[in-house]
Amino acid sequence: MSGTITLKLDALAHGGEAIGRHEGRAIFVPYAIPGERVRVELVEEHERYARARLLEVLDPSPSRVAPACPYFGPEACGGCQWQHIDYAVQARLKGLVVLDQFRRVGKFDAPPILEPLPDATGWEYRNHALFRTDTDGRLGFLSAHSHTVYPVDDCPILHPLLNDLLHSLDMVYPELEWLELRAGTATGDLMLVLQTREEEPPSLEVDFPLSIVQIRHDDAIAPLIGLDYIVETIHERPFRISATSFYQVNSAQAAQVVEVVMEALEPRGYQKVLDAYCGVGLFTAFLSAEAGYVIGIEAHPAAVADARYNLAEADNTVILEGTVEALLPTVEHKLDAAVVDPPRTGLELAALDALAAHGPARIVYVSCDPATLARDARRLVRHGYTLEWVQPVDMFPQTYHIENVALLTRGDI
Repeated sequence: MSGTITLKLDALAHGGEAIGRHEGRAIFVPYAIPGERVRVELVEEHERYARARLLEVLDPSPSRVAPACPYFGPEACGGCQWQHIDYAVQARLKGLVVLDQFRRVGKFDAPPILEPLPDATGWEYRNHALFRTDTDGRLGFLSAHSHTVYPVDDCPILHPLLNDLLHSLDMVYPELEWLELRAGTATGDLMLVLQTREEEPPSLEVDFPLSIVQIRHDDAIAPLIGLDYIVETIHERPFRISATSFYQVNSAQAAQVVEVVMEALEPRGYQKVLDAYCGVGLFTAFLSAEAGYVIGIEAHPAAVADARYNLAEADNTVILEGTVEALLPTVEHKLDAAVVDPPRTGLELAALDALAAHGPARIVYVSCDPATLARDARRLVRHGYTLEWVQPVDMFPQTYHIENVALLTRGDI
């Protein structure tokens, strides 16, 4: 199942691989760039496509650069896929991937994809990161194509607060299953979250402000040192974020997403607005200041508690705990607008049907997966909506991942 061939690459796949064609099959090549001529080895063959390992770049792209990280590559850390591409080009390539997904998956002939909004530098942006331990108890990230843990001492996409915290850790702990570092980049709050193979917590000492939380195997949260949450500030608005609550990995770009969402929704003081999958209340907080009444729906208990805390002073807002597909059909208010930010798998069909049944004039759909966004946009179009635009926002530089904000409208707005 192996063979060496020469390819001219002419496209980019959603998973970040470059694509060439050989004898009628699409060949997917990681760590390559469209426009390059490469020599590859086929490592996985199927009837209509194959995957290959890059052996040599014969004609490099002008966009090819030397990776900034010594751990980057197929045999090392799997966190980044695009450090070999000049960052000025990365966001544009992601826009082309979004365009392709809306054409192929969403069946839109001329999808209205806007120019992607890049990160300020493309580096030092991650405000949280998950580490595993190798067999010697050293911290690292999973390798690109295996469950092997690759030890790392430094990571150029981590926020400096997290790199400093990583350097300050003096621990070799074989019983550690995983460890997560979190930071409030605007506040300086630091947190270490861990889980051990046994429930016995490790012996810990700290000589600087750091919260440490253990997650037990029944998902119970056990604070060991300090608080069980951090505070992050977005557009001068503080948000409490508990140890297990989701929040965007790039705080600066999260602020840009908030701006795009608010401009798209155009909330008015008389309107009732839904924030589905509201998390800790990021969009809810800004909506509550502009709209008449805001309904947040969130299934994760810790995030619900955070959202209720963060919105405690907003008397025009309610946070409901449960799944969107279960709760949205029970909402009796007429919705004027809605923002949805579902997981990567997209909207459950029951949730999408319930949303369309409410018929808000504007739906803003926030997604980290262009394929499921394109699929759900097509479903909403079948319910009578029009796709106005899709705004990619590069939340994840040096990786193939891309955040998108889509506006869909219904009726005369």
